[in-house]
This record gives sequence, structure tokens and C-alpha cells, in this order.
Amino acid sequence: MKTDLSKEKCIPCSIGTPPMEEEEIRELMPNINESWQLVKQMKIERTFKFKDFQTALDFVNEVGALAEEEGHHPDMELGWGRVKVTLLTHKIGGLSRSDFVLAAKIDELFDK
Repeated sequence: MKTDLSKEKCIPCSIGTPPMEEEEIRELMPNINESWQLVKQMKIERTFKFKDFQTALDFVNEVGALAEEEGHHPDMELGWGRVKVTLLTHKIGGLSRSDFVLAAKIDELFDK
């Protein structure tokens, strides 16, 4: 059963919180766009394509504002016509539910 993660709020993790287990990750992956890739069970990445540099830059700024609002910050790589977003919870060295929540919210930004 799919969960609408975009309706949730990112919740900060404490140092010492264990990263998500493989089973938890598998359960949440279908709740975000299928373009997100799981990398080494510790982060998720997606590359977004745009018609030009300015549109990609505008998207980076929208994601940045969302990240500030959620208190959860992705790594972003900006290039001409593309933005690569990488999500992991640095504090715990792996994935947390907040990474999936933010991914779902970023998906909504891109699809609007």
C-alpha cells in the first residue's frame, strides 16, 4: 500500500540513531518516483532534466527553499539543463524516513 510521504514533515534524527534497514528502504522506495536510485543502501539520487540552465537553477532554488522549510538538506549538483539531487541523513550515515519524505516533496515540485 502506497503512503503519501509528501504530506509528512521531515523529523530531525539524533546522532546515534541507526540508519534504515534494507527492508524499511524497500518498503518506502515505491512511494517516491521510480527515477530515484538507491545507492549502496545508504542514499537515494535522482537527476532532473530541464530545457536550459535558468530553469535548472530555478529548480535548485525551489528545492533549497523547501529544504530550509523542512530542516532537511539535500546535496545538489547543478549543470546545464540538469540537477542531480542526493539524499541521505549525514548525521546517521545513511537513510532516514525524512530522506523519503523530502524526495516525495521534491517530486511534487518537479511535477507541478
